[in-house]
Amino acid sequence: MAAVRIRPYRPDDHDALAEVCVRTADAGGDATGLLSDDGLWSALFFSPYVERHPDLAFVAERDGAPVGYVVAAPDTRAFESWFRRDWWPRFAARFPDPGDASGREARLVRHGYRYGCGESPPWVADHPAHLHIDLMPAAQGQGVGRRLIEALLAELGARGVPGVHLGADPANAGALAFYERLGFDRLDAGEGSAVFARALR
Repeated sequence: MAAVRIRPYRPDDHDALAEVCVRTADAGGDATGLLSDDGLWSALFFSPYVERHPDLAFVAERDGAPVGYVVAAPDTRAFESWFRRDWWPRFAARFPDPGDASGREARLVRHGYRYGCGESPPWVADHPAHLHIDLMPAAQGQGVGRRLIEALLAELGARGVPGVHLGADPANAGALAFYERLGFDRLDAGEGSAVFARALR
């Protein structure tokens, strides 16, 4: 099996990495077909990051094909403002506001409309950056995720970012253990939530 290399994101990676986003969105498993429009996953959790901060996106590639990525925003509050003002409005026709409808898809779409509308959680002050990482199962357990995270943290640290946080699916036991191994501390984020943070200086 060929070795995986880590490299900066390129615009022509977008569609392949959006597919990785979908195929890892169900607690690390394939979410294809779980929603009426698979594109919702990447519209929320991948594409806005490479639109606004392509220089903070790193790709894991094997045999010329992307198998994973990490993306980030160095300033969560600024990213939230941009997301509400410039990013999400372009999806209003594709993903109408579901109001009070229940179900996974409605909750995800509602997240798009409500993202950043409330008061920022307390950990954002000391850990203003946040990240998302996704890795195909065939590339897991080989140190690839660690290398992606290390590449990103080195870049954030070089920019003087004091800390980074992330949210994880509480049902994804493998991911929870992974973040702890990388030196992230699990924060008290309430029942049903999993939030980790790590200081960068």
